[in-house]
Amino acid sequence: MAISDFDLVLFGGTGDLAMRKLLPALYARDRARDLMPSARIICIGRDNKSNEDFLQIVEKNSKPHVSSATLDADVWQRFCGRIQYVSLNAKEPATYQNLVAAMRDDPAISRVFYLATPPTLFSMICDNLSQAGLATANARVVLEKPLGHDLESAKDINKQVGRYFNESQIFRIDHYLGKEAVQNLLALRFGNVLFEPLWRREWISDVQITIAEELGVGGRFDYYDTSGALRDMLQNHLLQLLCIVAMEPPVSNSADSVRDEKLKVLRSLKRFTPSTLAMNVVRGQYRAGHVNGVAVPGYRKEEDANPDSRTETFVAVKAEIDTWRWAGVPFYLRTGKRMADSLAEIVVRFKSVPHSIFAHNSRSTPNCLVIRLQPDEGLHMNLMAKTPGDGMRLKPVELELDFREKFKTPRMEAYERLLLDVLRGQLTLFMRSDELEAAWEWVEPILEHWDQEESDPIPYSAGTWGPAAASALIGRDGLQWREEALPEV
Repeated sequence: MAISDFDLVLFGGTGDLAMRKLLPALYARDRARDLMPSARIICIGRDNKSNEDFLQIVEKNSKPHVSSATLDADVWQRFCGRIQYVSLNAKEPATYQNLVAAMRDDPAISRVFYLATPPTLFSMICDNLSQAGLATANARVVLEKPLGHDLESAKDINKQVGRYFNESQIFRIDHYLGKEAVQNLLALRFGNVLFEPLWRREWISDVQITIAEELGVGGRFDYYDTSGALRDMLQNHLLQLLCIVAMEPPVSNSADSVRDEKLKVLRSLKRFTPSTLAMNVVRGQYRAGHVNGVAVPGYRKEEDANPDSRTETFVAVKAEIDTWRWAGVPFYLRTGKRMADSLAEIVVRFKSVPHSIFAHNSRSTPNCLVIRLQPDEGLHMNLMAKTPGDGMRLKPVELELDFREKFKTPRMEAYERLLLDVLRGQLTLFMRSDELEAAWEWVEPILEHWDQEESDPIPYSAGTWGPAAASALIGRDGLQWREEALPEV
């Protein structure tokens, strides 16, 4: 779908997200000639500075995040020519006249307001845009996470933003949904006949979804300590991945067809009770340790840290879906910082063969499909095969599809794809308001339980796979996390 002319307004245009991700993504799409020559990018900041001064900041803070393989001096100059800096205080309605003066008054031009700001400003910005006459029918608003702190605040965001923009104009972004491997998961499930007959409780033993980071909180302690792993990662990224794995086939790939099926999954998640919470949820906090051989401090010793913090940096959850397709199949979700490796993957493990006819010295392991999201996107299928030579001995082997090796065409980063969809008005990869609220409804009992508890998170050493309790969580079902179950080479 072609992209029409647009004015893209980046609130938080001087911030880290704009410099590291958004502007480099827009440059990449400019280089690919997806943007009309007249399309413009308006970056909002509070400081009074000239456009030339701002472009120097872009040169210093954003250009280094553009891949050197794609950096072209002429394209970069053309891209910078699209950028206009506007000084504006998001809390002061009068300053929005600066933005009015900068934008083109043409209903044929799409207006996109990207709110890369704290969510406390969402309502105020939308109100001020409306007062300035900018919340028009040709406008779209993009909301960056965190989309609320709990169910009540998420509902409030939906209500306040919904006063000025209808649901078809609101793009709640989750960058994991823009990853190539997530798109390929949809293609794998709904573009092939091979897996659909097996994609159910009769054949699947369990599903594991992991997002692990080697990094700590860095200089973001103030943000992270009020968020934690559950709010920062599980409530959005992990649950969205779960929905794509578990959803029923939609009638089409239209936005509401896909989002209707994801909503059904969220509403089918078995609700926690006080007794199941104690059994099925693990929270941890990293202590000092070694990551890749380098000594790193514990969470409470990080820069500007609270030495008494009880914020979790790791969470593991056993989820269950009460539907005919998935009844009895556990979904294990985990995420953490300062882990043994940086990766994001979905592991679909199939049941063992009902009866093995092969020799007792064959090492039989269940078939397993691994969808790797990062660092290298691809698909891996673990099968059993005969080893060469005399006799019938079986050994696990792996079929691998590396997307970078198979497809030589340039790849889009997640924000590139999502920004293109915003500019096209395509909502499929963005959360609907009822999806957002259903996700918060499911995680809120966990948050309430932790608030009422007196205990601290379980400590785990940096550079490991988290607390031993996470292994016990899955071990009670006679299972192991994938890295614990990998066969010896």
